Amino acid sequence: MSDDAADSRPPVIVITGPTAAGKTELAIAIAERFGGEVINADSMQVYRGLDIGTAKPSLQQRARVPHHLLDVVTPDAEYNAGLYQRDARAAASEILSRHKIPILTGGTGLYIRAFLEGLLDTGPADADRRKALEAEHERAVRAGDPERLHRRLQLSDARAAAKIHPNDSRRVIRALELGEQGELASARRSVHGFRDRPYRSLHFAIDPGREALNVRIDERCRQMIEAGLLWEARALRESGYGPELRPLQSIGYRHMAAVVDGSDTLAHALEQMQRDTRRFARRQRTWLRKVPGVIWKHPDDYDDIVAKIAEFLGRSGEATTAPQPSQT
Repeated sequence: MSDDAADSRPPVIVITGPTAAGKTELAIAIAERFGGEVINADSMQVYRGLDIGTAKPSLQQRARVPHHLLDVVTPDAEYNAGLYQRDARAAASEILSRHKIPILTGGTGLYIRAFLEGLLDTGPADADRRKALEAEHERAVRAGDPERLHRRLQLSDARAAAKIHPNDSRRVIRALELGEQGELASARRSVHGFRDRPYRSLHFAIDPGREALNVRIDERCRQMIEAGLLWEARALRESGYGPELRPLQSIGYRHMAAVVDGSDTLAHALEQMQRDTRRFARRQRTWLRKVPGVIWKHPDDYDDIVAKIAEFLGRSGEATTAPQPSQT
């Protein structure tokens, strides 16, 4: 008997990878093939009104299979990994109750980890201290030193710093908060152990390779501009959602904010957006390389992905031929 067959936990398929790798269309094709429903695992796609800049699935794509956790909150609402864990697990329970397969899809590693393994309870935050650390981080970024707080964490809690990417400012700030409260973040992680694992999972990382991905990223950014990203950013501003909001500081929206304000040109903003998206994709790869059990696949390896899922679900005897995902 295989390990999967002996594991009585309900199954979940995870399709992640760097931005623009082809996750969305692949996840939809897999959902169609195996009777699944998609749970969004992109931290920006939960916000209403952020459609073009987050590459949110189109209405036509959403009509093919049910999607969950898109357009959950307005851009000025607080949403975090703890809320995501609650909502995504509730969605998975709903899907499983209908004898369907949850397919977790997106590139936010922290959200995926919270869903699969649980989330570290770090207790109540000190709002004033957090604001001060966030303001310090913003000053460091403006000064060209975005890793300043991470270096401080290395001095106070080297084990925690080794587990947190220097660009993950939220987790760096929370670890510093814990240290100031007299408890090391690494000690809490050791006690928790991320053992809250109610699902058995098959975890794919989709990646066409660095050069091909860079081409896809540049083209996607151009398509976002052509689709009206500047108009979307301006409409959000006119609706009262200012550029200081965290979702509107994300890639694409912060670049368009400068154009809306008249301090940058659309052509230059596009170049900066492409550059920053390529850097973001590199950080996503770095995160994923540290995740155990991930199966790296080219987006064109559809038949092999299908075969692995069929085996995982105990359906190896079924025909595994199916239409390829759309490349458009």
